[in-house]
Amino acid sequence: MKVEMKVEYYPGETGEFIKVIEDNCVGCGECAKFCTRDVWQPDGAIFRPVNLKQCVECGACWNVCEYEAVDFSEPKGGTGVRFSYG
Repeated sequence: MKVEMKVEYYPGETGEFIKVIEDNCVGCGECAKFCTRDVWQPDGAIFRPVNLKQCVECGACWNVCEYEAVDFSEPKGGTGVRFSYG
């Protein structure tokens, strides 16, 4: 029996909590490679977080970026993601 993980968000505005620092991004794609939710996508010579609703706030993109091009902060009001199985 396959159990599917569901990702939902608490009500309220979380704001933009992941950004790319364009001057630091070299377009290596490590953020996209380590993101299991396809949040990061190429945009010209750099990568951008374009699918924020898919983000589970794990911070992997921030941790793997050796160029400090990922600006990651907690969403306003605390963590907005919740997981359930069913």
